[in-house]
Amino acid sequence: MFANVGSTVDLTAYARARAADGDGRTQIAVAGYDKALLQAPDSVTVARRAYREALEAGDDALIDRSLAVLQKNGEGPPDAALLALATAIRKNDLPAQNVALDRIGKGPFEFAQASLRAWVTFGAGGDALAGLDPAKGKSIARRFNTENRALLLIASGRIDEGVIALQALLGTDQASLDLRVNAAQLLAGEGRGDLAQALLRGDDRVIVAFRSRLGNGVKPSAGFGLSRLLLRLAADLAEGDPTPISIALIRAALRVEPDNDRARLLLADALSRNDASEGALLVLQAIGPDSPFHAVALDARITVLNRAGDSARALLAATALSAAPGADSEDATRLGGLFLTARRYNDAAKAFALSIKRVGNEVTWAHYLQLGSALDQAKRWPEARKALEKAVALAPDEPLALNYLGYARIERGEKIAESRAMLERASSLAPNDASVTDSLAWAYFRTGDAPRALPLLERAARAEPANGDIAEHLGDAYWAVGRRYEARYSWRAAAIVANPGDTARLAAKIASGPVEGTQRP
Repeated sequence: MFANVGSTVDLTAYARARAADGDGRTQIAVAGYDKALLQAPDSVTVARRAYREALEAGDDALIDRSLAVLQKNGEGPPDAALLALATAIRKNDLPAQNVALDRIGKGPFEFAQASLRAWVTFGAGGDALAGLDPAKGKSIARRFNTENRALLLIASGRIDEGVIALQALLGTDQASLDLRVNAAQLLAGEGRGDLAQALLRGDDRVIVAFRSRLGNGVKPSAGFGLSRLLLRLAADLAEGDPTPISIALIRAALRVEPDNDRARLLLADALSRNDASEGALLVLQAIGPDSPFHAVALDARITVLNRAGDSARALLAATALSAAPGADSEDATRLGGLFLTARRYNDAAKAFALSIKRVGNEVTWAHYLQLGSALDQAKRWPEARKALEKAVALAPDEPLALNYLGYARIERGEKIAESRAMLERASSLAPNDASVTDSLAWAYFRTGDAPRALPLLERAARAEPANGDIAEHLGDAYWAVGRRYEARYSWRAAAIVANPGDTARLAAKIASGPVEGTQRP
């Protein structure tokens, strides 16, 4: 455990740091590693752990000290050059900026070098666009160069060219939303609030908030370019598992833009997914009510609590958010989802009903499907039926709505022919959806046509082998056609993933077959 730590280090401090590290007590771990690194300033083992922990805690001094040890011993991580560039830009040290750029060009972030150099050149008063050819480099480099060229055109006063370049890049994904916000801030900073407001169209919460808070925008700088590029990269990495690299990118962005709340949102998400939930909550707490990202930060707090398994605090936070002045349909929908997870189905139904009331004329089939599902699970079938019928009326070609209503009515013996036709339509609209296939097969089975149901159930089971409902249905169909061994095999497969309330029924089937009292309710 203590190999290669260093002969002069106080092993007690290092051991305490390791223990705190393992328990998620970041601040205690940082203090321990800080002390250990002071005592063993050449220990790569201590420096490596200190660096990781300092990144999570945001301790810049320890980040830099541990990086210095790692680089001295040839163990510097690939993100070290980006942190060095951020420091050099913050200090307005152009020679150090160029050294960092050269290092970036020799590492895994080489694809971003041209865009980063263009922003450094801009900050130094040079022609930033001269060396930025969006047609050069690998595909990822071309994408970054194209986006940053559009921003640099605006920053350089070539507004019309910049706006034209933007139009080809904007979509509806998160990267496009970030690009729109970045461009709008620059346009407002150039006195073109009209163009900035035109970019900020839509009902996304952040976009709406920026429309009312744009003000005088921001003035372009090397720091602006670096932070926005690093956050663009960090957002891409956020789609996978969190790593020290993604956290390092965000920390580097915050070095040059300490007030960047978009960075804080990304950092909180990365920390949360890295099991540092309390650190994530502290980061979110710093996003104040005047920030365009405040509403999103409140949402993110609920996500962090839920991810940490603290469902009670998550539910309290969601309840408060849904009851707050100005709360909207999304707030009520989120609350309803948390009530569903907690199996508080009546409360979930109330929340979904409130969501429908708040959304008004923009109500969709999905709102009524959520309400119907909650009412169904609350054993309030007549009310659930009405909600589900509204969902189908609003979206007669939506397979999810057709499937839920058709299956629920078949289970209750209601409107059998109409419900079976509804499920046949759902299956034709979503032929590869295993749940829809299962529902149609079950409709055939419940109406006495097990041979017709069986191949559909086998297909559904192949598509979703871990789906307990499908496995149980398949077992029932096998039993009905006399294939008893295969029936018991399917029921045993269902029992492996069954909810506690289903195990007794499945055990009875395995023992004696589907006699009265062993069918699904």
